[in-house]
Amino acid sequence: MADSVQERPEAGTGQTDAIENFDVVVIGAGVTGLYALYRLRGLGLSVRVLDEASGVGGTWYWNRYPGCRFDSESYSYGYSFSEELLQEWDWKEHYSSQPETERYLNYVADKFDLRRDIQFNTRIASATYDENENFWRVETKDGHLINGQFLITAVGLLSAGYIPDFKGINSFKGAWCHTGRWPKEGMDLAGKRVGVIGTGATAVQLIPMIAPEVAHLTVFQRTANYCAPLRNGPIDDETQLEIKTSYPEIFRACNETAGSFMHEFDPRSAMDVSPEERLEQYERLWQKSGFAKWLSNFRDVMLPGEANEDYAEFVRNKIRERVHDPVVAEMLVPKDHTFGSKRVPCETEYYDAYNRDNVLLVDVRKAPIECITPSGVKTADAEYDLDIIIYATGYDAVTGALLAIDIYGEGGEKLKDKYVNGPRTYMGISSVGYPNLFTVNSASVGNFVRAAEPLIDWVSECISYVRNNGYTRIAPTAEAENAWVDHVNEDGENTLRTKAANWFVGANIPGKARALLTAPDTAPVMRAKRAEVAANGYEGFVLK
Repeated sequence: MADSVQERPEAGTGQTDAIENFDVVVIGAGVTGLYALYRLRGLGLSVRVLDEASGVGGTWYWNRYPGCRFDSESYSYGYSFSEELLQEWDWKEHYSSQPETERYLNYVADKFDLRRDIQFNTRIASATYDENENFWRVETKDGHLINGQFLITAVGLLSAGYIPDFKGINSFKGAWCHTGRWPKEGMDLAGKRVGVIGTGATAVQLIPMIAPEVAHLTVFQRTANYCAPLRNGPIDDETQLEIKTSYPEIFRACNETAGSFMHEFDPRSAMDVSPEERLEQYERLWQKSGFAKWLSNFRDVMLPGEANEDYAEFVRNKIRERVHDPVVAEMLVPKDHTFGSKRVPCETEYYDAYNRDNVLLVDVRKAPIECITPSGVKTADAEYDLDIIIYATGYDAVTGALLAIDIYGEGGEKLKDKYVNGPRTYMGISSVGYPNLFTVNSASVGNFVRAAEPLIDWVSECISYVRNNGYTRIAPTAEAENAWVDHVNEDGENTLRTKAANWFVGANIPGKARALLTAPDTAPVMRAKRAEVAANGYEGFVLK
């Protein structure tokens, strides 16, 4: 579809609005959407990217809370498609903060002149497949229409913030926000009584940053998490040079590992070595930065079983060593899930925050939150007066932002209805009844950028194949989709992600069907599967 404009009358007004037509419409100007724009435009396709925000970045635009940063190495997270970009950009820290990451993505957008094809401040109401004309009609909240032969939903894995429907939530008289929508102008927390609801990854980063600033901090914890020290630091000039000369090796290592991270498992079983040797390895890795503590550990540490429990107890003891009050320490020690079955946050002085006199930990599993009051939070056994409430209550992961859009396929079927028992896709990318729609969220595995680049490469090559071979549409067969869903459900049972009530299976959202939301495969396996499908003329798809 050529880039063009047609006119439609505005109902009841006699006015006309231009309907723009593009080869590809991309929803989302985050990490994946920006690369999709770059890649597709390089193929000579007309592309329009739509985003609700007023700037690029996606997750890194919205998540501005104090302490927000990478927990994978900065230089493993950045784009790899441009050698010039790799050499120009200097990462300031081993684990980049949100402001630096947002600057990086703005730098990329400017360097490659991406903004001219991005429409900001645009909320999407619906996307409807026109079976007769074979294009997707995207309608914005303000009623404008944008057509695209192909539609890519790069809406983010963790972008739809979730706040529980607490009784009285709108009665609170103080300031409040969700961490995923932290005000751009910031929040004045100094000298205030602040409550943080939640102790997941965002809270683990936030709490130690604000604890010294506030008059009093009350943390409402439902589930204790295994957290490990991040051990961040600045990148000096010598290390910067070393990184820039090592990018081929860095990306090679990422491409070969299960989660696309810079860490490789020890091929030995933890149970095949002596307790002394096992503990020595645990301690050695504990002193390293980032994910090395488990992703460079014995191969069975991240599998259900004896080794996992052994390492879990090691981590529990590390928590107990950090927290002075033994009662508080035990509250912070996970006892209801295995290590790695929930996302493992990396922390900087998180446990130390609970040694402060102005920090109180409240167990809301023992005494649930009954309601939000005009003056704070009421649990089953106490009331807490607060000036500010921060909801660090997580996200409707993977499918939340996607299904917030009314997406209608063939026959008017709504994608939300198709997904009622969990995602139904082929390889996480495409669904029966939704031609030319690429739902890339469910197809990502591990380190996000390392997963996003090859995924978008595959989608771009697929679109080129369709157009260059005289086809107009592509959608999976029912057999391929059914087989993939069975694979996700059956093989997913062998992964840690299905062993706890977590966002990986949608268990944190009331009413959401419990199903693994991403592929159970490793990143190399996923790339190999997609490559085989393409090599076999897009096996499992119907092209017309």
